[in-house]
Amino acid sequence: MNDDHLADNVLIARAFGYPEVTASVMTGFDGDVARWSVTDPAGEHELVVPWPDAPISERPQVRGSVVLVYREACARLGLTPREH
Repeated sequence: MNDDHLADNVLIARAFGYPEVTASVMTGFDGDVARWSVTDPAGEHELVVPWPDAPISERPQVRGSVVLVYREACARLGLTPREH
């Protein structure tokens, strides 16, 4: 998620509460939420976003859940999501 999707991490952070984000790195997840470390001009913050399809219990579900979060971020920002 981090190496391949740097711009997506920033987009997600922007959509979910950090409009001035300068960097965002996914730091972890569990069955209910995903977590990012977000940097903006005020400093570093933890962003916690619930999975839209929670709870998830299998690792293969993570990719699909991240795509759902990405699509929700695009919707919040009025952007057209890329196909995954």
